[in-house]
Amino acid sequence: MRGALSPLGWLYGGGAGLHRGLYRSGLLRARKLGVGVVSVGNLVVGGTGKTPLAGWVASGLRDRGLRVALASRGYARRDRERVRVVSDGRRVRETLSVAGDEPLLLAAQLPGVPVLVGRDRGLLGLRAQAAFGIDVLVLDDGFQHHRLQRDVEVVSFDGGQGFGNGHCLPLGPLREFPAALCAAHAVTVVDGPLPEADETRLRACAPDALRIEARRRPASLRALAGGAGEAPENLRDRDVGLLAGIANPSAFRRTLEALGARVVAERRFPDHHRYRASDLRGIVREAPLWVTTEKDASKLLPRFVKGSDVRVLSITLEVEDASRVLDWLEARIAQRARR
Repeated sequence: MRGALSPLGWLYGGGAGLHRGLYRSGLLRARKLGVGVVSVGNLVVGGTGKTPLAGWVASGLRDRGLRVALASRGYARRDRERVRVVSDGRRVRETLSVAGDEPLLLAAQLPGVPVLVGRDRGLLGLRAQAAFGIDVLVLDDGFQHHRLQRDVEVVSFDGGQGFGNGHCLPLGPLREFPAALCAAHAVTVVDGPLPEADETRLRACAPDALRIEARRRPASLRALAGGAGEAPENLRDRDVGLLAGIANPSAFRRTLEALGARVVAERRFPDHHRYRASDLRGIVREAPLWVTTEKDASKLLPRFVKGSDVRVLSITLEVEDASRVLDWLEARIAQRARR
């Protein structure tokens, strides 16, 4: 089966490389905005921490006095072609079905940062400029979106996943051949280190990229139905079930185990999964306590888990030497203004 799929991987990677090359050569033209553009993306599909990293970049630049907006495609949402303003920076204006789960979560986490969704990031940028007078546009999942010029290209890796098996989709997790990393200005490794072979490959493909290290940190634990939060450390020595519809549930499991929880049951669903009551049937018999993510919580109705103890673990991204990273980002953006 692997041999049969191998040509498909080469076709997928070759197609992605051709698409990138057409823009790099100028045969296809990328739209240029009159503001700084920071792209945060990945080479490996899903679960690399790119969306939390995009949120971190947006909040960090906002805190330094820049007017920032965040643009996302908004996967698994209704009416994906249209530009929608999920948040104007003051209030959330759209529902889950219109915004998508990740943009909705970002909108709640980023006061003062407008969040927009749509397929064409260039149109999102123009809308953000016109409506909010921004200085910087942050692209969530922008590495393979070439229709908009960017000043900073940041690529995120999960330390436990690395390059996976090294093959492109559908045989492996790569969205492009690793050579595409030559376009990266910075590479972030979340929950590193990478395996030695992957570290060697990364340094060979992106030798000049700034290296950023980051870690997922549990921040709080709360009941799905709401109420006061508690320390995540309260999970120590407890039997728990893992409930998640995310791209990298293994990373979530590692977080629970690092807190000292014993994961005795799992219910894993595809990324961006829309829950139904039948998905949660019988969970009370499998574990006394279930833990889910903030992303999943927006789609889990309390009536789906009636009689079960389901709690939401909030996780923040902690970037090493954060001031240095933000200084570097500001300098890159300032270079654009001088060109």
